[in-house]
Amino acid sequence: MGFNHKGLDIEKITVIGAGQIGPDICLHFSKVFWKNNVKLVIIDISEDALTRAEGKIGKKIDRGVETGAFKPAMAEAMKNSITYTSDYSNVAGSNIVVEAATEDEKIKDIIFRQVEGFTDENCLFFSNSSHMKPEVIFRNIANKGRTMVTHYFFPAERNPVVEVVPGVDTDPGLVENVMSLYEAIGKVPIEVKSSYGYAIDPIFEGLCELAILCLEKGYGTVKEIDKMAQNTLRQGVGPFTALNLTGGNPITNHGLEEMRESHIKWFRSPKTLQEATAAGTKWDTAKRGEEVEVSDEKAKVLRNQFLGGYFALACYIIDLGITNVDDLDMATEISLVIAAPFTLMNKTGIEESYNLVKEWCEEHTDFPFPKSLEQAKQNGGWEISNIVRNTRDKVAVLTIRRPKVLNALNLNVLAQLKKEVQIAEADENIDAMVITGFGTKAFVSGADLNMLAALKTPDQGYDNSHTFQGFLNDIGNCKKPIVCALNGFAFGGGNELAMSCTARIAKKGLRVVACQPEVNLGFIPGAGGTQRLPRLVGVDIAAEILRTGRPVSGKEASEIGLIDREAEGDLLEDAVAFANQLASGQVPLRDSMKSNGSTHEPTNLDIGHLSKKIDEIMNRAIYDGYKLPLDEALELESKLFGECILTDDMKIGLENFKKNGPRAKADFKHS
Repeated sequence: MGFNHKGLDIEKITVIGAGQIGPDICLHFSKVFWKNNVKLVIIDISEDALTRAEGKIGKKIDRGVETGAFKPAMAEAMKNSITYTSDYSNVAGSNIVVEAATEDEKIKDIIFRQVEGFTDENCLFFSNSSHMKPEVIFRNIANKGRTMVTHYFFPAERNPVVEVVPGVDTDPGLVENVMSLYEAIGKVPIEVKSSYGYAIDPIFEGLCELAILCLEKGYGTVKEIDKMAQNTLRQGVGPFTALNLTGGNPITNHGLEEMRESHIKWFRSPKTLQEATAAGTKWDTAKRGEEVEVSDEKAKVLRNQFLGGYFALACYIIDLGITNVDDLDMATEISLVIAAPFTLMNKTGIEESYNLVKEWCEEHTDFPFPKSLEQAKQNGGWEISNIVRNTRDKVAVLTIRRPKVLNALNLNVLAQLKKEVQIAEADENIDAMVITGFGTKAFVSGADLNMLAALKTPDQGYDNSHTFQGFLNDIGNCKKPIVCALNGFAFGGGNELAMSCTARIAKKGLRVVACQPEVNLGFIPGAGGTQRLPRLVGVDIAAEILRTGRPVSGKEASEIGLIDREAEGDLLEDAVAFANQLASGQVPLRDSMKSNGSTHEPTNLDIGHLSKKIDEIMNRAIYDGYKLPLDEALELESKLFGECILTDDMKIGLENFKKNGPRAKADFKHS
């Protein structure tokens, strides 16, 4: 059957290398392609490595069955999709070959020249190198247009980030399609220009080098340094623990020495790392549950070292010009499980961040002070956006990209979106806009619940609701048509954003396209949901959806008028075409935001365990608001949202969600 994406037909993928990361790459492919009957092959010259790889993959799949992540039939299909072999002739017929062998240019060259002999011109060649430039890896390949580095991060089946690194001869159109492919299969790709170590490893390995230098200078023990790096930078694990987990001493030792030649002299493998690599020893890190105490004096020194060094390393990558602030901020946070560097600088304060880097560079004299940080200080901080803008056929495509939180909204993101809408509205070369979300799971998963939980008074609730509404009103009042392309589910504020657009189109077949789940958490929608939904689908249909908090499928959404159409083909292509039809008048605009002076009254409805107090407030918002002009109705919603703040049930609902997750029913008191 195979899988097709933007002209890329995938029936067979071969992964070469059964060591540390190759099996995990193959495991991810098996998770996303098992339904498509894509054949997967792992090739390694070592039969022992192949046996270990099969055992490793099998164990992870079995664990997925135990946790409920995989159903038995899926697990069986995943296992059956993979062939393990030492015979390179089995690469024949592959559409993609991913090399994940030893970080040695001679070995990679031999592998790809061998693969070239068994595959046709259409087979794509990817290398999972963590450092080497594609021009070096593929130097002897005849058709370099189909080659690139696709650098995964540990653990590759779960870590979503992939650095896509084209060489000078790589086909630009192919790069765009591969970026889109990775997004479609659940990864978070960023494009990085060819540079040794790419964008993220110099930061990771630089932090490892810094940790070892702190050890050699006597600033702390391995355990103390690990803890302070982890606490200061909000890392999942400290640098020494990360080296142990990934078996990273040899590759970091080699990478740092290479970066000394290709980048700046500060990069180097410290003597202690060289010794640990030669001896094959691990770092003496804290055991699980072990408490590590760090004196205030040491903590201050180590905090300044890690903040100064981390900020300097991130800025250095920007100075190289191989990526941008938005991509690096997002990808570093996700791939390394660490605080986003530029966001952290802004939170720390640009003046303090500047001074920390200045003092750090004065100690680390081989590290030049970053020019980009000078500019950021002059600008009053880093400008960071979660909105990615592209232009297609005179349509501005605005993608909300917050993959870590499934594109959840906060006031910051809405301000960024408003800015991009205003820029596009003023652009004479733009006729219409499309707003969509990153990935395939969610358009927008809702509003930031931490923000809502921080609201303590009705006035704060009113202000929050009123501010959200203001941003969405600006989108709704745009003079150019805006199509919302629902790439996945739209919950809460996501659906409210979608309803503020001119029209909505959804990927065909979505089991859940929209939901206003606020009643499950003990409050009502506050960004227009109680007013826009009744005007789109009718007051009684909307009331049932809002009062029960139940999800709506794509099919139902189309039938009741919540969405205008379902996309039969590529969602963005259909959305752009739809936007152009609206702009040209080929498709008339639907005006559904006017009140009809309805005298509808609330109906009896079984709301189960949900709060009767919140239901009473919800009914007032829906039925009283439906009689009013939209602007007055939104004002009413904001006041009633503020009223929810005083209820016990809003506190109970939010606390239950934080402790037990979205599926647990809150024990509402109806007060």
